[in-house]
Amino acid sequence: MPHKTFFAFILPSLIAMVLFIALPIVSVVVQSFYVEHGRVLVEVENCQPFGGCTKEVRVDSEATAKLEKEQPLGQFNGFGTYLNRSHLAVTEIGEILSANSGFSDIVARIYNLPFYKALAFTLVFCFVVTPLAMLLGFVIALAVNTIPRLIKGPVIFFSLLPMIITPLVGSLILYWMIHPQGIVGATIQDIFNDPNLSLRASPVLTWASLLFYGVWTNAPFSFVVFYAGLQTVPGDTLESAMIDGASRWERIRFVILPHLAPLATFVALVQLMDNFRVFEPIVGFSAEANASSLSWMIFNDLSGDSQLFGSAGATSVLTIIGVVILLMPVLLRTWREFNHKAV
Repeated sequence: MPHKTFFAFILPSLIAMVLFIALPIVSVVVQSFYVEHGRVLVEVENCQPFGGCTKEVRVDSEATAKLEKEQPLGQFNGFGTYLNRSHLAVTEIGEILSANSGFSDIVARIYNLPFYKALAFTLVFCFVVTPLAMLLGFVIALAVNTIPRLIKGPVIFFSLLPMIITPLVGSLILYWMIHPQGIVGATIQDIFNDPNLSLRASPVLTWASLLFYGVWTNAPFSFVVFYAGLQTVPGDTLESAMIDGASRWERIRFVILPHLAPLATFVALVQLMDNFRVFEPIVGFSAEANASSLSWMIFNDLSGDSQLFGSAGATSVLTIIGVVILLMPVLLRTWREFNHKAV
């Protein structure tokens, strides 16, 4: 294909990527270096007609509006937002490490910092949900691939229900079920004989519920990809393995798994990126007290009465850096395999 034809072919995609991906990322990075202007305060003296004067401090709305008009991005703060207590908390961590406390105390105090608390749950969600969802999706794909054609359609439909339901609605449904008055919540209280056991009161139950929801909603994507991959497994190879006396597990291990390895890498990349941005279940479960994520921190900065654009921008940049670091081992491995095959 000529270079001009190829460039004309990909030009619409390039323009869309620049407009909807590159420019927003650049704007977020720039905004992260600024903080909101403080209110301009003035001291006003009020005197009564029959004597007595009082002084009070008021917000000078005109001066504040003028300042915001002159500097619409806010006040330049450099990397101050990245280093403050709400983010990397460099000063606070230095004080914690210099206190000569025990390891468990150090971990607990660092965990109580907002950013690291959100990062901890985000990483746990990624590294627990991703492999379990992939495993469950693979098992479902194997099962569906062997059932009779007559019932295969309905089984596939019900397997895809978690993907069809809107994530926020799905999390609300599961939250209502786990609520103390819901069927699951009431059952758990009866099993443990604890009428006060509830999702809001138990951090462990909150995390377990969120992880269960993550596996439930991520498994259908893995199922669809792996099921499509199973249709491309060479039948001759499977028949040869059966003739050689290979058991079902050996055929899965030595024939199917190597064949689906590239698809597994693709699924892992997509789900790691998606799970690192976990947000809907935290809102749906109202789990902010026991679990938060980096995406929820961004939402919290932008949804309050005072919208903290600089703080939200800094958290967004740190989230992007986290995704890149998280995917780097998989990308490097894929790059090495590609170069090895090319040679």
